[in-house]
Amino acid sequence: MFRRKKEISWGNLRRLRPISDAYGLDRGQAIDRYYIESFLKKYKNDVQGRVLEVLDSRYTLKYGGTKVVQSDILDIDANNKKATVIADLAQAEAIAADSYDCFILTQTLQYIYDLKAALFHVQRVLKPGAVVLATFPAVSRIDCVAGVKGDYWRFTEASARRLFSELFAEENIAIEVYGNVLVAVSFLMGLAALELKKEELDCFDPNFPVLISVRAVKQKS
Repeated sequence: MFRRKKEISWGNLRRLRPISDAYGLDRGQAIDRYYIESFLKKYKNDVQGRVLEVLDSRYTLKYGGTKVVQSDILDIDANNKKATVIADLAQAEAIAADSYDCFILTQTLQYIYDLKAALFHVQRVLKPGAVVLATFPAVSRIDCVAGVKGDYWRFTEASARRLFSELFAEENIAIEVYGNVLVAVSFLMGLAALELKKEELDCFDPNFPVLISVRAVKQKS
C-alpha cells in the first residue's frame, strides 16, 4: 500500500506548451548561455592566437580580445557574410591541418549527424598543443531553426568522454556537467537565467545534466 502523497501545486507549470518557445531569449539570457559563458570565461586564456569559431565571432572577441591574432568564422552556409571559412565540419578537408590555436565549438555538434568525422577534423585543424572549447546539450527543446529534421543528438558525460578520448589523450580532456532537475525543467519551459537564483543555477547534479562542456588539448608532437 502506498500512502497518498501531498498534492503538488503545479502553478504555471501545468501546461502543454512552454512559457517561452525560444529558450527564454524573449525573457532574458537563456539558461544554457549562462553555463556556456561561465565555461568560456573560465578558459578565456585559451582564446588566443589564431581562433576558429562557428557562425560568428562573438565569443572570440569577448574572451580573446587583443590576444587574438586572427579570427576565422566557420559556417556551412555560404550566405553567411561573416563567414571566412565555408565548410561542412564533417567534410572539412579543405581546411589546412595544424592551423588554429583555439577552436570555439559551442552548441554545434548536435546538428552534425557524422559526429566522429566532425571531431576528426576538429582535432586535425588544431595546432599541436592547441585547444578546443566545446559545449553541447544534454537537455534541450528541438532547435527552433534546425527543426525536427536537423537536430540530431543529445549527450551525456559518458558519451562526451568516449567521443573525445578517441582523438585526444585522456589526461588532456576536461569535462564539466552543468544543471540540475530544477534547471532542466526551467530550461524546457523556456524560463530565462535571471528567473532562477544563482545558487540554483550553480548547483550541479550529474544525474540531471542540462549542458556539457569539454576542453580538449591536442597532443604535442
